Amino acid sequence: MRPLILAATFLFATFPLGAQQTSRLVGQVVSSDRGAPLSSVIVQVEGTGVRGSSDAHGGFALSGIPVGPARVSFSRLGYAPVTLELDVTAAGIRDLRVEMARGEVALDPLVVLMTRTRLVGDPLVMGSAPGSAHFLSRADLRIQPLLFDDIHATLRRIPGVNIQDEEGFGLRPNIGLRGTGAERSSKVTLMEDGILVAPAPYSAPAAYYVPTMGRMEGVEVRKGSSQIRYGPWTTGGAINLVSRSIPERLAWEAELSGGAYGSFKGRGGIGGATDHFGAWIETYQVATDGFKELQGGGDTGYRLEDYLARLRANTRRDAPTYQEVELKVGRVEQASDETYLGITDGDFQATPLLRYAGSRLDLMETEHDQLQLRHFLTTSSGFDLTTTLYQNTFARNWYKLQSVGGRSLNAVLDDPEQFPAELAILNGGDSGDNALRIRANNREYLARGIQTVLGVRANALGARHQLELGVRIHEDEEDRFHWEDGYRMTDGVMTLTNPGIHGAQTNRVVDARAIAMYIQDEVRAGRVTLTPGLRYETIDFTDTNWGAQDLERTGPGTVRENSVEAWVPGLGASYEVSPSTHVFGGVHRGFGPPGPGADEETRPESSASWEIGTRYRRGSKGLDLVGFYSHYSNILGAETLASGTPGTGDLFNGGKVVARGIEAAGELDLADGRLTGLRVPLRVTYTFTQAEFRNDFASAFEPWGTVEVGDELPYNPKHQFHGTLGVRGDLWGITLGAEGTGESRTVAGQGEIPSNERTDAHLVFSISGELQIPGMATVFAGIQNLADASYAVSRRPAGLRPGLPRTIQAGVRIGR
Repeated sequence: MRPLILAATFLFATFPLGAQQTSRLVGQVVSSDRGAPLSSVIVQVEGTGVRGSSDAHGGFALSGIPVGPARVSFSRLGYAPVTLELDVTAAGIRDLRVEMARGEVALDPLVVLMTRTRLVGDPLVMGSAPGSAHFLSRADLRIQPLLFDDIHATLRRIPGVNIQDEEGFGLRPNIGLRGTGAERSSKVTLMEDGILVAPAPYSAPAAYYVPTMGRMEGVEVRKGSSQIRYGPWTTGGAINLVSRSIPERLAWEAELSGGAYGSFKGRGGIGGATDHFGAWIETYQVATDGFKELQGGGDTGYRLEDYLARLRANTRRDAPTYQEVELKVGRVEQASDETYLGITDGDFQATPLLRYAGSRLDLMETEHDQLQLRHFLTTSSGFDLTTTLYQNTFARNWYKLQSVGGRSLNAVLDDPEQFPAELAILNGGDSGDNALRIRANNREYLARGIQTVLGVRANALGARHQLELGVRIHEDEEDRFHWEDGYRMTDGVMTLTNPGIHGAQTNRVVDARAIAMYIQDEVRAGRVTLTPGLRYETIDFTDTNWGAQDLERTGPGTVRENSVEAWVPGLGASYEVSPSTHVFGGVHRGFGPPGPGADEETRPESSASWEIGTRYRRGSKGLDLVGFYSHYSNILGAETLASGTPGTGDLFNGGKVVARGIEAAGELDLADGRLTGLRVPLRVTYTFTQAEFRNDFASAFEPWGTVEVGDELPYNPKHQFHGTLGVRGDLWGITLGAEGTGESRTVAGQGEIPSNERTDAHLVFSISGELQIPGMATVFAGIQNLADASYAVSRRPAGLRPGLPRTIQAGVRIGR
C-alpha cells in the first residue's frame, strides 16, 4: 500500500494549483498527393507541452491549449513538416484540415522497423501492401486501458489472430495466425522494433517470453505474401511490437493505476531531442496477488519490472545524406507464481478459480536483457540503408509440479475417479516421501546477429520501383539444465524430502546458425501495384546431449546435426479502384524449420497460401475483408510441456492440413458530424477459421493422437469476435467492449466435441472511461469481464484453466 500512496502523492504534487483558460484543437491530416488520411503524425503546440498524434483516419484532438495565438507543428517521417500560426479562441477549432507533402526527412517518434522506416499505418503503404496488414497506433492502444496490458487482449482487436489463453495475464503468449496453431507462439515471427525477440527463434521458437505490452506504442501484424520478408516462420505471419521512441522535444509521462487482487501498475519516462542528439528512458512495473484461490492461502499472481533506455545521434535533418545511430538497452525481470496444474471438471464447476495445494511452490523467475545498435542512412536520391546489431539473453527457471504419486498430472486430472489417492494429495492430503515431484525447468537462451536492409527507389520501364534487399546473419541457442526434487505433503504443507541432482533430468544444448536473405520489389504502374519477392533461408542445427553421466560437460557428449534450406517465393498485387478503395491478392509459400536434432523423417513445415481481399477507407469509415486458404503439405507439432507432453522439444510430422477462413474488420463514427462535439466510434473484427487434417495417421503427440481425414486441429476456434462502441467528447470518453470466442477442441477430432475435450465458448464484456482535466491529468477507470463470466480457456498442459474474472481498475496519467 505504501508504494501506492507515495506514487499518488508524487503525481498529484506535480499538478498546477491554477490553470489559465484553455481550449481545444480538432482536425485531420491528409497527404497532399492523394488526400489519404495520415496516421501517426505528431501534432505539437509549441511552447505549451501540448502534443498528440493522429489516428488511423488522420484525426487528432488536442486539449489544454491556451487561448490566444498558437504555433502548431505537424511532423511525420518521409513528409515535409508543416507549421501553422493559429488564433485559438475559447470555442476552439474543430475542423482544421492539414495537408502534408512527401519531402525531406522529418523524424517521427513512431518509426516502425519491420525492415526499413515505412509505417504500415501509412495509407499509401496500406493501400499497396501485398497482403493483409494491420496497425494499432498509440491512440488505439489507449482506447481500452488494461490493468495487466495483456498482449492477448490487444491482438484480439486484429482479425486472423488466434489466441489460446492460459493464465489470464498473457505472461506466456499463445498466438497463432490463420490456423497455424497457437501453442507458445512458436509458429509466428515475433519481433520488437523489427528484431527477432523470441528467446531462441530458430533452435527453440516456443516463446516463454513476450515483450511488455504496456510500454509499446504500436503493433503491426502482417499476413499473406506481405510477411515473407520476416522469417524464419512464414506459414502464418509476422507480429512486430513497436516500443516508445525518442520524442522530438522534451517530454515526460507518468501513469499510476491499481485495482482488484492487490494489483498495482506504474510507469514513467522522460526524454527529448536536440538538433543532433536524443534520449529516452522509462520504466514499467506491475504486481498482483493473482485471482486464483490457492488452498491454504498464498499468492497466484506475478511481479514484473521493465527498464528501457535509448540514445540517438544524428546529422542535420535537411542534410542531403541523413544518418543516425541509435542504441537501445533493456532489461526485464519477472517472478510469477504460475503453474501448469489445472483442476478437474468437477472442481471447475464448483469453484472455477480454485488452485490445488500441490502447486504452492510453483514459481517462474526470468531475466531478459536486450541490446540493439542501429544505423540508418537515407539520401535524397532515393537510397536508404538500415543495419542493426542485436543480442538478446534470457534466463528462466520454472519450478513447477511435474507428477504426483508417480502419475502424470494429465492422467490424474483427466480421470480423477481412477486416481483418488493422487487427487487427495494434490488437495493437501498427507502423502509419503517423494510423492510430489517438482521439476526445475532451468534454461538459458542466447540470440544474436546482424541484419541489414537496402532500399532503392527509382523509376524504370514506366513504373515506380521500391526495391528492398535484406540479409540477416543469426545464431541462437537454448541450454537446458533440469532437475527434479521430491516432496512430502503433510496437512497441506510441502516438505523437501529428496533434493535432486542439478542437471540429472536434462543436460543438453541446442543451437542454430542461420543466414537469411530476401529481395522484394514493389512495382507501381498507374493504379496497379505488383510485389514479387523471394526469401532464402539456410540453417544448421546442432543438438549436444551430455545426459546425467556428464553433468560437468567435460566430454563431447552425444551430438546430432541437421541442416535445412528453403526458397520462399511470394507474389502480391493491389489495384486502386479509387483513392479510398483497394483490392488485393497474393500467393506465397509457407516454411517452418524442423528444429535441432530432427531425424531424417521430420520434414520442414511447408504450405502454399492464397488470399484475396479489399480495403476501404473514407473519412471515419473503414472496412477490411479478406479470404484466405492455406494448404499444408506437412504441418509440424511440437512436444513441449505447455502442450501436455514430456517437453523434449521434438517436432512431429502432421502431414496434410487445409486451413481456410474469412477475416473482417470495420469501423465508423456513428455520429459522423451529426452530433456537435461528440464522436461515437464503432469498431468490429471477426474471424472465421476452419483447419482440418487431410490424411490419416497415428501420433504419440497427445493433442493429435490417432487422426482421420476431416479431423479438426485442436485449439483452433472457428469463430472469434471483438468489438468496441464508444461515446467521446472533447475531454471525456466511455467505451464498451465485447470479446467472444467459440468453443474449441483440445484433441483433434470431428463432429460434436466431447465435454472432456472442449474449451468453453464465451462472450465477455468490458467498460472503461476517461476524463481529461485540462492542464493537469487524465483520470481513467475500467472493468473487465463486466458480468464476471466463468469459462474454461484451456485443458493443457493439465486440467481446466479459467479465464480472467471480473477485474476493476482505476488510475491517473499525466505528462507533457
